[in-house]
Amino acid sequence: GAYYGPQIVTMEKEGRICSVPHDPAVGVETWWDLGIGDATALWWIQRVGKEIHCIDYYENSGKALPHYVSILDDKKRSRGYNYTQHVLPHDAKARELQTGKTREEALKSFGLTISIIPLHKVEDGIHAVRMLLPRCWFDEKQCERGIDALRSYRKAEDTHKSDGTHKYFSSKPMHDWASHGADAF
Repeated sequence: GAYYGPQIVTMEKEGRICSVPHDPAVGVETWWDLGIGDATALWWIQRVGKEIHCIDYYENSGKALPHYVSILDDKKRSRGYNYTQHVLPHDAKARELQTGKTREEALKSFGLTISIIPLHKVEDGIHAVRMLLPRCWFDEKQCERGIDALRSYRKAEDTHKSDGTHKYFSSKPMHDWASHGADAF
């Protein structure tokens, strides 16, 4: 039931999970999955020609947006990342009850350039990732947890159809630790 199993196996065989150094001549964008009660996950990406270089990954839970802005600033300072944009999911436009602001507005107030991915079907996102993975190179150390998330992202079991002999899967992804990194990607 793993969504990206064959693509990850191919990337391993082709040596595309390796050391992928940051190129200071190329801008860095981040791809986010925003969690409230769940984990927030971020990928650091560089587009080099037709290749997608995945150079870093971070996730945490129970932290407010200033924590993630601080992580961005720390990586900019320590690794020299020059940010071009921060890509957030459609729910970044939802208004927080306490502040009345959207997470997009909150992050913009920190000086971030935000792009919002429009609402789409989960299946379309999965298909898009499958089409993108053949162009990707992943830093094996900095992205280890994110790679594991992509490798482990899978369909939920349909317990109503499964029996002791056969396992059946639903058409929806399992929501577990792996879904945050996969959704951010």
